[in-house]
Amino acid sequence: MNIRFSALAGLVAGLLLCAGGALAQTLELKLSSWVPPKHPLNATGFPLWAESIAKASNGTLKVTIFPAQQLGQAKDHYDMARDGIADFTYVNPGYTAGRFPIIAAGELPFLISNAKEGSKAVDEWYRPYAAKEMKEVHYCFAYLHDPGTLHAKKMIKRPEDMKGLKIRPAHGTMANLVSLVGGSSVQVTAPEAREALERGVADAITFPWNSIYLFGIEKSVKFHMDAPFYATTFVHVMSPATYNKMNAAQKKVIDAHCTSDWAMKVASGWATWEAEGRELMKKDKGRTVYPLSADDVKAWRAVAKPLRDRWAADVTKAGGDPDGIMKGLEGSLKKHNSLF
Repeated sequence: MNIRFSALAGLVAGLLLCAGGALAQTLELKLSSWVPPKHPLNATGFPLWAESIAKASNGTLKVTIFPAQQLGQAKDHYDMARDGIADFTYVNPGYTAGRFPIIAAGELPFLISNAKEGSKAVDEWYRPYAAKEMKEVHYCFAYLHDPGTLHAKKMIKRPEDMKGLKIRPAHGTMANLVSLVGGSSVQVTAPEAREALERGVADAITFPWNSIYLFGIEKSVKFHMDAPFYATTFVHVMSPATYNKMNAAQKKVIDAHCTSDWAMKVASGWATWEAEGRELMKKDKGRTVYPLSADDVKAWRAVAKPLRDRWAADVTKAGGDPDGIMKGLEGSLKKHNSLF
């Protein structure tokens, strides 16, 4: 009896330890994503993350992915996490321009050269600021898509070539650039972009490479600028109510999966996939993939300077130090070999 009692006591103690001092409640968690089911984030990045969480939590945290705006519109994903409509959400801060001024630095053109190390760099840089700028949610990590470019119905090499055109921008920073060069912005989300181009509402789009095919946009644009024109910052955030109802052991699992290393892991498959689209377009004889000269890049940088000034003004208005923040971002990008 003593042996049996000791064995039982040991088992119970082990269970209590694994549960962080209390019996673990199994939680079914919803991860809301607004990109299509076949997108690399939904196919590889998010499942990798979710499976690791399930394993680390001994099956007490089960994450189900809801793609293609099933739970809400793309622009609403931050508020969906805040309000508990979803437990985790995939957010493009640029869809609500001006709301998150600090992280908007990652949207500035000709700044970031790659998304793998770049995602780690951006998360390490932004993490201290997220607590204030995104205080309504539980921040997990930030990451990037492989630097996108300009895809159009005609060749656009220099800023003056964009004058008079209707452009679907990736985010608010790109929209401001379009205005600076005399174009007009067509404000639609990624899932709505194909229709805008097909109907002639837009003449061009700023977009990553392989996503052009995924969203069915390839029939509408034939000219592709071969340059890291811009990047888009994304964040993975969590409902505070969901985090707070977890026990200590479960919170520890989530904390271990909300890191800069995981930012890079989630982004890496997507980055590789987007880069493959660039090579695919180069092989397509029906397309023109063209480089920019040093003078072209210089012209774009010159015309884009007011964007940095505007970003700095927005950060200052929000109580931040733009010079110190930008220095920190560029330093982190340089450290991780991702500064353009």
